[in-house]
Amino acid sequence: MKFMKLGSKPDAFQFDGSTIRYVSSDLATDVAVTVGDVKFYLHKFPLLSKSSRLQKLIVEADEEKSDEIHLADFPGGPKAFDICAKFCYGMTVTLNAYNVVAARCAAEYLGMTEDVDRGNLIYKIEVFLNSSIFRTWKDSIIVLQNAKSVLPWSEDLKITGRCIDSIASKTSVDPTKITWSYTHNRKLAMQDRIIEQETIESVPRDWWVEDICELDINMYKRVMIAIKSKGRMDGSVIGEALKMYVIRWLPDSLDTLVSDDHIQRNKSLVETIICLLPPERSLGCSCSFLFKLLKVAVLVDADDSAREDLLRKVSTKLDQASVKDLLIPARSPQPTVYDVELVLCIVKRFVLQEKSCWELNIYENNEKGELELGPDRGSLLNVGGLVDAYLAEIASDPNLSPSSFMELSKLIPESARPIHDGLYRAVDMYLKEHPDLSKAEKKQICALMDVKKFTMDASSHAAQNERLPLRLVVQVLYFEQMRSASTTQTVGRTSNITSSSTPNEEEEWDQRTLGSCKSLRKQMDKVKIEDDEEAQRNGKMMAKKNNSKNSRSGAQLLPSRSRRIFDKLWGMGKGNGESKSSETSGSSQSPTTSLVPGDTKSSGSSSRNRRHSIS
Repeated sequence: MKFMKLGSKPDAFQFDGSTIRYVSSDLATDVAVTVGDVKFYLHKFPLLSKSSRLQKLIVEADEEKSDEIHLADFPGGPKAFDICAKFCYGMTVTLNAYNVVAARCAAEYLGMTEDVDRGNLIYKIEVFLNSSIFRTWKDSIIVLQNAKSVLPWSEDLKITGRCIDSIASKTSVDPTKITWSYTHNRKLAMQDRIIEQETIESVPRDWWVEDICELDINMYKRVMIAIKSKGRMDGSVIGEALKMYVIRWLPDSLDTLVSDDHIQRNKSLVETIICLLPPERSLGCSCSFLFKLLKVAVLVDADDSAREDLLRKVSTKLDQASVKDLLIPARSPQPTVYDVELVLCIVKRFVLQEKSCWELNIYENNEKGELELGPDRGSLLNVGGLVDAYLAEIASDPNLSPSSFMELSKLIPESARPIHDGLYRAVDMYLKEHPDLSKAEKKQICALMDVKKFTMDASSHAAQNERLPLRLVVQVLYFEQMRSASTTQTVGRTSNITSSSTPNEEEEWDQRTLGSCKSLRKQMDKVKIEDDEEAQRNGKMMAKKNNSKNSRSGAQLLPSRSRRIFDKLWGMGKGNGESKSSETSGSSQSPTTSLVPGDTKSSGSSSRNRRHSIS
């Protein structure tokens, strides 16, 4: 730290308690100067020789036959006046970064200019500031911190502005040319801290971010604006600086964050950081950091303009988010635990942005305008998986309405969800945690899924899931049967099939599946009617038996229905390709995998004969 000594006489100021100071001298003091709650007993002559204001005040006091002077609103208080008074007496005074700004403002107040005496205090302090303080990195920051206590004097004297310009200029210096000391605590650095990969530097690009974190938010904002105005700082370094400041000042405790004593300060901090974020095109902040800001902005009820700006920036990086980032606590009057409406807004913005960029790219390249998933659509795939995982996380919320659940799910285009396992997991969790759903609501939620996009694991689980509607379970079993048959048929073919035949096979598959689905839908209605009739007959039979037999009889009902469902499915498959001998076999047999032309009607008849024999 730089310092400057003024004067050569020993310090003769003495204390008498905490509110009285006097000069130990053979001469009696003849004037009392009150600054704040401290009274200084001094001599008139030294003061008259250095201060134009004291000259005027002493003359006025003599005219009133008084020896007391009151200095109201004195900048820097008693400590600053003490420095000025000692300078008037020629006593030794040491100026440094901690007291120089207050001494400069006090000297200005007292009018200690060159017109009064050559080499006066103002001149000497200005020399010290320009030759030492503003040329030193840490001293400039310390002076800027202390300038707040003497506002508006420090602003009028341009001390604050000169400090800010000095700091901003030093941050723009080539790191290889930095020779001054700085703070760079690597324990506080985040894992994703900016690191130069191309060149090895002894001084990192973000060497300055921790030192300016000690500034209050208003001074910090002015420094960051000055740094950005220089146009030499990369957006990623700006983002690192903002992140470090938030880590330094925002509390980790939720109670402290929203407490009455701190919520106003935290609100101001968050709003300031948001306005300092780099623009979207050069956004250097991580998605996790932006979501943390958004959570705090919601909790402290930040201004709408700040939240809107942050939402726009968050939506551009949604594909880099995690489920934990999306778990934003909801505020009253929202009934849910997490702010689902806010996530809906973010996802909607992202999808619209992706669609706009994709359509613009198609227009520029003069390609066909169908919404297909291209190789550059990985970000949309990431968001699709993210939304499914988020739905599974919030599905346990009892206050989450079916409409909100479905609306968020439908925001993801089909092209961004090639596999529906994640969606199935979310739907299954929602059905489990909301058993009171109506039949219509359950049907609507299950309609979100496409069983043809289930993997083998998801299909296996869904086939045994009692929470799913019977119709959906049958669809799962049917498409698994068709997929198994198709796989076997494909393996049986020769390896010389050309790639040009693939589209025709897919068309045949779609036509066969469509026809089979229509036939299956009719038979499912018959199964439902026959299930009701059989339940009535079984009820009458069980009423005649004892309780233990009654329990065993009821337990056998579900397997019977399951076998009939499998018989229906296998019958469908046989109608498309099984032999007549296989059609007449029992329901416990495994289905034939080879597909040859057959009679659908005979399959249905065979299935009905088996059902009557079971009942």
